[in-house]
Amino acid sequence: MQLKTLKDIKDLAGKRVLLRVDFNVPIKKDKKGKIIIIDMTKIREALGTVKILVENKAKVIIMSHFCRPDGKVVEDERLLPIAEKIVELLGGKKISLKPYKALKINTHTKFTYATDLIGKKVETAIGKMVDGDIILLENTRFYPEELASDPAFVKKIAALGDIYVNDAFAVSHRAEGTIVEITKYLPSYAGILLEKEMSALSRLLESPEKPYVAMIGGIKIKTKIAVIENLLPKIDSLCLGGGIANTFFRAMGYGVGDSIIDDNEIELAKKIIQLGKNKLILPIDVVVGDKEGKEVRVIDIEKEPIEICGKNEGIYDIGPQTIGEYALLIKKSKTVVWNGPFGLFEVEQYRHGSISLGRVIAAHSRGPAFGVVGGGETIACLAATGMSEYVDHVSTGGGAMLTFLEGKGLPGIKPLLK
Repeated sequence: MQLKTLKDIKDLAGKRVLLRVDFNVPIKKDKKGKIIIIDMTKIREALGTVKILVENKAKVIIMSHFCRPDGKVVEDERLLPIAEKIVELLGGKKISLKPYKALKINTHTKFTYATDLIGKKVETAIGKMVDGDIILLENTRFYPEELASDPAFVKKIAALGDIYVNDAFAVSHRAEGTIVEITKYLPSYAGILLEKEMSALSRLLESPEKPYVAMIGGIKIKTKIAVIENLLPKIDSLCLGGGIANTFFRAMGYGVGDSIIDDNEIELAKKIIQLGKNKLILPIDVVVGDKEGKEVRVIDIEKEPIEICGKNEGIYDIGPQTIGEYALLIKKSKTVVWNGPFGLFEVEQYRHGSISLGRVIAAHSRGPAFGVVGGGETIACLAATGMSEYVDHVSTGGGAMLTFLEGKGLPGIKPLLK
């Protein structure tokens, strides 16, 4: 799979580059109601492309969605906090920004934050840009036309630029206006982050080195079934955990008490059991207890169906024997992919499985294996190990990663192919 990339653009100097990124970062409010960004990963990753465009004297016009405002202006979902973090990361200092007021962040670059995506104010601000300047436009999802991929609306956005660059892998599985429709009106290319994502994930499907281990957790089978079906012929071992494993136990006749399961997907679980044969590996012991983690114990899984736990308790993590078995498979692997926590990660007593295996995956990725980790909660698990930098590739796209691993083409990627 070959993409049109920044290297294919002969001359960026003076060009107005519409750069679509994903700044949909996790946030919280402090006691004063101020928006605090919890994780800066997506912003840092996107700045690689921004810096290259600036160095090549392009006029960089950044677009991103943020949260789910559903086509309405939501004051708490404006991009101002993100704009201030960009200035801090590029210029090395904290600053309060005023809309439409260009701020010099270094000798070559001025930065502007716009409170609109289209309109006269935006056009005027872009008209004042000189080579190497940056402007961040407002939340694309404030506009219902973006979600509807309205051609007339997208044409207005396209008119602001000379070139379009997609660096928003995490939403490239969605057919939104600034992801797909815009490519009909401008020469379109992949950014550095998107190129990196496609290279790493393609390796999992096209040329994985064996042994190949997939670690799949989380709650819903429905979101993972197509991935599992597509990966099964390519992998050597499929290790399950989390609510997905609970659903398999129920499908096999085990009693799982009040465990988190996907009731509607019992038949799907039975189907995967038949497809998986010797590749499918379930926990051999589990941690059960109440949801708060006050009463906790380890239960061995018998070969014949048993009542693993009763009412008012559930399976909330994998047990120590399972951790050891899964770790051994990881250590023997040459390729490993992980998506989905192996327990109720938010509760201290139920995060041991995810943290332990995260450390093993990171350590082994630093060594002989090619390791890929993806999905918001999975990345949080990995971050808690303090070893994220050891993993070969940490994907910024949960849904997009899963869609790609299903073997489906991503709508936002197709227009960027050579």
